Amino acid sequence: MKNKHENIEKIIQKLASQNHTISFAESCTGGRIAATFTAVSGASSILDGSCVTYSNDIKHLWLGVKEETLTKFGAVSSQCVSQMLEGIQRLAGSNYALAVSGIAGPLGGTTLKPVGTVYIGLQTPFSQEIFQCFFHGDREMIQRQSTTFAIQKLEEFLEI
Repeated sequence: MKNKHENIEKIIQKLASQNHTISFAESCTGGRIAATFTAVSGASSILDGSCVTYSNDIKHLWLGVKEETLTKFGAVSSQCVSQMLEGIQRLAGSNYALAVSGIAGPLGGTTLKPVGTVYIGLQTPFSQEIFQCFFHGDREMIQRQSTTFAIQKLEEFLEI
């Protein structure tokens, strides 16, 4: 756990040194990304806020995810995560954003989107990247892997 906190400290230091902020839009991770950051002193200098948007209605109402996106592609899709990123950035006015939507299980999987299917997005001042992931394990393991992957993508972009 100490190593994880050290990496979060480095992210906080780097974003703070650039006067940048970050926000999160989480679904299947249930606020775990925000909890990981707020466990570290100094997070308030860079963390604007976080939304746990678990239902499709809240994704639409809070983040502006289009109903047609949810109907056509579903909440577990690159299209939805892209709009979640845009929505949380618009709400918070942050420079960076992470968004996650997936199926942690054990229920909810389908043939096309089995349990462990997770879309993770990173919005930077320069670009937006969406990653389709297939994690394995129980619900907690999938949530943990999703949280770790999202933070690792941010670390890679920031070259930490």
